[in-house]
Order: sequence, then C-alpha cells, then structure tokens
Amino acid sequence: MPSSVRNSLLWIFDAFEREPTYVCKRMFGCDAAYVDGLLCLIAADRAKPWNGLLVCTSHERQAALIEELPALRVHPVLGKWLYVPQEDPAFETAAEALTTLVLARDPRIGVEPKPRRARKQSMLPR
Repeated sequence: MPSSVRNSLLWIFDAFEREPTYVCKRMFGCDAAYVDGLLCLIAADRAKPWNGLLVCTSHERQAALIEELPALRVHPVLGKWLYVPQEDPAFETAAEALTTLVLARDPRIGVEPKPRRARKQSMLPR
C-alpha cells in the first residue's frame, strides 16, 4: 500500500481522539495507537496476515482476552500479539470492545515500546 493512501481502518482510533495521551504512529506500514505511552493496537489494512486489528499484549494475558472476545486469535507472524482479521463477521464489534478496553486502561492490553536504536553517524571527516 503506498504511503500516500490513508489506512482504511483508522476509524477504529476515532475513539481515542479525546484521550490526551493518545498518539498514532506508523509501524510496519500500518498505524499504531499508543495510550499512556503503551503500544496498544495496530490497525493493519494490508495483505494477509496484516489485515485487521492487532492487539499488543503478552502470552500470559492472551487467554483472558480470547475468552472475553472470541473473535481474537493469535497472530500468525507476531505470536505474542492477538488479532482479529478484517473479514471476521465480529470485526467491528471486537474493534469497538477493544478500544473501550484500552480507554478503561485494561491491564491486559498494552506493551512498553522498545526504544529505537540510535543510528550510527559516519566517522568520516568533513
């Protein structure tokens, strides 16, 4: 997907617009929602398996989230995270429930982002 094309799933993050700590950043060619500095959700509208809503969580918290939202499944590439594919009949309902959980500061959702590595500057004289 060209970067000039808007992500068709960004509507999911509309729920966060009044949240003062909300930040949206590009990640993996998708859009990531951060709340309180935690990476919470990724809206992906690319080819499978990057077409749906990824839930940033840990292995320990997956079962409880899947029990509450059965549309969730383990992401086939990023196994530490869950996702609901866009073609799932419960996609919109699950997306709404997940944004509500994020806004409620549910401790099952959200991971500390890894710090970016500093780029090495050239050692050549100017």
